[in-house]
Amino acid sequence: MKPLEKFLKKQSSHLSGPRHLHRRQSVSKILPSFLRDTPGDSSSGEKVEEDPSAAPQPSQDCLELPDGLRSPLSFSSDELSPSEPLTPPPGSVGWSLTPPGPLLAPDTPEALMGRVLDQLLTAPRLSDAAELALDVLYDSHLYTDEELLVQLQQYFCGCSRHSSPTWEGSDAIQKKQAVLCALLHLLDTYKDSLQEEEKTFQLIKDFYVLVMRDAPNIPQLEANVIRLHRLVETAELRLTDGSAAPCSKQVKPLFRHFRRIDSCLQPRVAFRGSDEIFCRVYMPDHSYVTIRSRLSASVSDILTSVSEKLQYSEEQGQREEPLILVAVTSAGDKVLLKPDDGCIFTTLGINSHLFACNREELRSLVPLPEEVQLPPEDSHIHRIEAEDLANHLSAFHWELFSCVHELEFVDYVFHVERGRRETANLELLLQRCSEVQHWVSTQTLLCEAPARRTQLLKKFIKTAAICKQNQDLLSFFAIVMGLDNGAVSRLRVTWEKLPGKFKNLFRKFENLTDPCRNHKSYREMVSRMRPPVIPFIPLILKDLTFLHEGSKTFLDGLVNVEKMHAIAEKVRTVRKYRSSQMRLDTDVSPTHLQNKAYVRQFQVIDNQNLLFELSYKLEPNAQ
Repeated sequence: MKPLEKFLKKQSSHLSGPRHLHRRQSVSKILPSFLRDTPGDSSSGEKVEEDPSAAPQPSQDCLELPDGLRSPLSFSSDELSPSEPLTPPPGSVGWSLTPPGPLLAPDTPEALMGRVLDQLLTAPRLSDAAELALDVLYDSHLYTDEELLVQLQQYFCGCSRHSSPTWEGSDAIQKKQAVLCALLHLLDTYKDSLQEEEKTFQLIKDFYVLVMRDAPNIPQLEANVIRLHRLVETAELRLTDGSAAPCSKQVKPLFRHFRRIDSCLQPRVAFRGSDEIFCRVYMPDHSYVTIRSRLSASVSDILTSVSEKLQYSEEQGQREEPLILVAVTSAGDKVLLKPDDGCIFTTLGINSHLFACNREELRSLVPLPEEVQLPPEDSHIHRIEAEDLANHLSAFHWELFSCVHELEFVDYVFHVERGRRETANLELLLQRCSEVQHWVSTQTLLCEAPARRTQLLKKFIKTAAICKQNQDLLSFFAIVMGLDNGAVSRLRVTWEKLPGKFKNLFRKFENLTDPCRNHKSYREMVSRMRPPVIPFIPLILKDLTFLHEGSKTFLDGLVNVEKMHAIAEKVRTVRKYRSSQMRLDTDVSPTHLQNKAYVRQFQVIDNQNLLFELSYKLEPNAQ
């Protein structure tokens, strides 16, 4: 069982929910089982070998109700998490918003947009309620990006069908100001994701032309027009720089594809679907071709690139059947990817690789030799101090967390049918969480000397304590779960040699990561923290999953605004975690660059069977 699965296994039966959701299969399997795909999902990869111990049928206790709708606000504290509010700054009135009022009463998406604009007519700036309402409309994707921009453009031009006493009683200038205010909020929050779609960005530029045409005659719009001009100009320059010289465009390396020191030392930047990456695609004989591909490329595109590479080799004449693309894990599991699957690079597991072959060769695929052989014991882990290790972990994870757009959380759970382009950075952060867990287990089990192994346990517990102090809860959880791995926790002799102080400290850490009462201990701890915070990401996804599965988005054509309100609040919580910058002292060691490179390029064993083999070699008779 994966460490992250074990961590979230102790959920009550009514919370277990559907063990498989309708989302494209993630090869990495780093999330709890109830966040995995349904085998019958039309967009899923085809599992080559079915697991005979299939998951039980999901409990329907919370999902099917007589009226077909359950408000998220009706869940008990044990069923659904609060919004995980952070402590507000001293002197503030707090961050919590009141429950949905008249502005957010159930209605159609068009009517909700009209009500938001009605309120903006009388407000010089966005109120908390109006901003929340806009977040509800944007985060929940009640509109597509194109539909939303077209709606706002119609309001700006005065050709919208919306009619209300407030709207009809206002002059044209007030209406245009209200629409511009809503547009600027959209662009400020989601400008990077909006630039990805050429059609969407063209609509933004068309809107900009309309605004600039009216600007000389309406001086009241000057401040908003200047903001709009800066946003569009910045985006335009960014796109021009990216497309003017495609040959010189930097190709970004993903984790584990190439272990290059110069790449891993660079600050992480957000991936976009149009970014190009290098990737190796292996043949059944473990030879490989290196292709250059867009991150959002489909399986068909990847196979086309592979075929073009192979046409210059001697093998091409022997391959008359079409190629298929298969992901092979270090444990030998195979997942056949469908031609229309996209953004597959970020869904690969830690030690998984892509193989191209024909169907006759599918059964003969085996993991690469380096994935089934034991790596040598790592000496660097014994040289680096716990403080340096924790600070480098937190600094790197803050970079990764900062690259994740808040909208990726919604897309990951709610809108994966639109493709995985929007969730690439979130996928990489989840992979990193799994990587750190397996790294802790790997390093512990590769250490053969009992005394050094006990010292290593002490170092990991110290590192977890410092990560908690840094408010890096992702690293904290990953380290604790790595030590809780069954292959490590069974080492009775090793744990008995641990000093009592460290045993007690680790018990406290286990209590903080205990999933009882819906992770009550963790939620109480994070509620007392002030930004910046790196939260435990899988728990946020779990909360969003239950929000989505627990109630319908529409009922009788009306939007379930209470559900959308809860989703928007969860997304706003992520925004608050990053409302200030994390600053850590990572220059305390003369070997700073070596430590930084080491922390960003872990070599791990993610095959649980192999980990247990190592464990039984160390202590055959451990109970």
